[in-house]
Amino acid sequence: MDIIAATRHGKVRGRVDGSIASYLGIPYAAAPFGVHRFRAPAPVEPWEGIRDALEFGPTAPQRPYRPPLDRLIPDVDIPGEECLNLNVWAPRTVGEPLPVLVWIHGGSLRNGSAAMPLYDGRAFARDGVVLVSINYRLGVEGFGVFPDAPDNRGLLDQIAALTWVRDNIAGFGGDPGRVTVCGESAGAISIAALLTSPRAAGLFHRAILQSGPPHTVTRDKGARTVRAMAKALRVPATAEGFAGVDRERLLDVQDELVGRADPVSGGPGFHIVVDDDVVPADPPPPSVDLLLGCNREEYRLWFVPSGAVERVSRLTLRLALLKFRIPGRVARLYRAGRPDARPGVILGEMATDLLLRGPLNRLADSRTGDSRPARTFFYEFAWRSPVLKLGACHALEIGFVFDNLRHGEALSGPDAPQPLADVMHRAWVDFTTSGDPGWTAWDTRRPVRVFDHPGTSTVLAPRQEELRAWL
Repeated sequence: MDIIAATRHGKVRGRVDGSIASYLGIPYAAAPFGVHRFRAPAPVEPWEGIRDALEFGPTAPQRPYRPPLDRLIPDVDIPGEECLNLNVWAPRTVGEPLPVLVWIHGGSLRNGSAAMPLYDGRAFARDGVVLVSINYRLGVEGFGVFPDAPDNRGLLDQIAALTWVRDNIAGFGGDPGRVTVCGESAGAISIAALLTSPRAAGLFHRAILQSGPPHTVTRDKGARTVRAMAKALRVPATAEGFAGVDRERLLDVQDELVGRADPVSGGPGFHIVVDDDVVPADPPPPSVDLLLGCNREEYRLWFVPSGAVERVSRLTLRLALLKFRIPGRVARLYRAGRPDARPGVILGEMATDLLLRGPLNRLADSRTGDSRPARTFFYEFAWRSPVLKLGACHALEIGFVFDNLRHGEALSGPDAPQPLADVMHRAWVDFTTSGDPGWTAWDTRRPVRVFDHPGTSTVLAPRQEELRAWL
């Protein structure tokens, strides 16, 4: 059964399945190619009549993850240039305006899309939340730093999508005054930047950061990948020079340079840069309620399937300590707490805390005290997947958050605990609805909600001795 909704650009035709209405592939900005390539997002041209919103729209140009990640996180590739589009799931019938959750996918700013089945928003709509998922430009198209193009174009796309939500979501039953933005990995890093961006002020009212801390770099550091690509392509390191290169060739070279990089091991990649326009150099503290956290064994997504956890020797560990300037006392502390662990496990545990858990704890700590601007809630996902011994790895929690375990089986296996999904999904619904996910807000005691099965509980200051060692 079809259903019609109105936007400021024209009417769209969605589909009803039971009590849920879905509208897929709605453009929120003009196709970022031709005259709009390497530019800030341009407005959508209005259309006459009713536009079909029955299928997912084109995805941002990218190459799939390299093996073995391609089997664990399968990308969706939908060709076409109108990749700045979004999807909406909402109850078929709505009385009072409903809270809105806007999902920003991860993928190291070079992979991913809103069309992934894992991100299906039906469970949120079922539980009274309008779910919006968005595509944005990736890789060099969205985050390449050029002297003749705006910086952070992918972030500008996200702001354009949030502006669309503000201006149009009431037509789908959503409340533009109750918008929560939620993202994982690179999506959470993007939200951390949006929290302090004057361009995004007022576009959302709560935020959820899953496994992604605040992280920006200077323009010079951000431009290194473009310079390396330009050398390989034998073109100037300018937007004009890159625009003259065949798009498939551009993707091939991008993949050659950054395809093997990952957040734990490092390597060339794409970053959000400080530009004093979208991302200020001295940002104000975020003033909205935050729900944030990470998974207990983030590193295992990259270290275990690739075999790195077995290959890391004591010498490799010592070299990594030197590379990342990790004091010896920190390594000794981690070894003491894991006397039987292999060097690869020690390195992975330290990398998880250095890159994720530590920065997120510091962000939460910065929001305590009598003058704190808003509440903060911290979580840790601890259930261990049996698949390939992945444990509580990066991205595993997403299927639980979306109450969509069927499409998360590549990471979780077929027997993931539904009761844990019930609990975790409900916490995200409650935070989006009321700002309270159901446990004590962060304070000097550092309460952390540990999601596990069986036995989800709130723990005070878990593993603080290791976190303090980084100070």
